[in-house]
Amino acid sequence: MRSLAIKRVYEQPLETDGIRILVDRLWPRGISKVRAHLDDWMKDIAPSTKLREWFNHEPDKFGEFSKLYREELEGNPEIARIRDMLKTKNVTLVYAAKDPHVNHAVVLRDVIAGK
Repeated sequence: MRSLAIKRVYEQPLETDGIRILVDRLWPRGISKVRAHLDDWMKDIAPSTKLREWFNHEPDKFGEFSKLYREELEGNPEIARIRDMLKTKNVTLVYAAKDPHVNHAVVLRDVIAGK
């Protein structure tokens, strides 16, 4: 398996990012599609609108959010698709949230990695 990383969409894209996949349901504010340098946009792998709005990026809710989001991800075919990509290329999951430790991409990365 190649490298699986997460990165804010506002950070400078690097060659080592490999396949860059936006994993947010909504397009990030203030960034053009060209500047984002994305290879794919997997809206259906993002948390549901209901879960995202409930969580509201509040650190105190992150534990419960992680549990509920993992439940939403069960059986999601995009997980297998990303794992297939990782067989031959690096993959970077791109997100817009401000906090690099309290966001859905952290949970998604761990699910894909089998943690």
